[in-house]
Amino acid sequence: MAETLKDRHVLVTAGPTREPIDPVRFISNHSSGRQGYAIARACAALGARVTLVAGPTALPDPAGVRTVHVETARDMLAAVEAALPADVFIAVAAVADWRPAQPAGRKLKLDKASLASLPLVENPDILKTVAGRPPGTRPGLVIGFAAETHDVEALAKAKRERKGCDWILANDVSGDVMGGAENAVILVTPANAEHWNRTGKDAVARRLADRIAAAL
Repeated sequence: MAETLKDRHVLVTAGPTREPIDPVRFISNHSSGRQGYAIARACAALGARVTLVAGPTALPDPAGVRTVHVETARDMLAAVEAALPADVFIAVAAVADWRPAQPAGRKLKLDKASLASLPLVENPDILKTVAGRPPGTRPGLVIGFAAETHDVEALAKAKRERKGCDWILANDVSGDVMGGAENAVILVTPANAEHWNRTGKDAVARRLADRIAAAL
């Protein structure tokens, strides 16, 4: 395979984040990290220098990829900013939107009233932050992911506009996509929405890497 991303730096986020409530509980989601890891491998196979910023997963570090392990959304943003500049940023990670305002230093004895009133604050928006960087510091291609359970294409188009990114890959996660081995995505660009048939996550990653190489 020709190294069509040679001399390019590709920065990828993958997996979930964990936002601590106390030392034994956290807010998170079902993301396995498989799609992000597959994209990191596919870009490396095309010759890119790849940095993977990964939340907690059970996956081994991809060969030939620099992997930075993080826990929280704020950790992930700091690692992303430290890894810049990059030619391409691909935000695959399922970042928790909210975190407890003040994690407890010891295990909380939660009753129904205290759990219902757990104060939350909004996490930083990593995709929007990177997409909104000033010219010269913004990656030339910023790609986000939209995990939706309904109205997938419409919500993805709205997210691309709202976040200010170049492309969005949207997928329907109402089934077992977040933990499964296959994915069916819609590539949303300023020009159109391209539906890709359901296939293995490695195949999705290779197709995306080829499209990135062509775009650059």
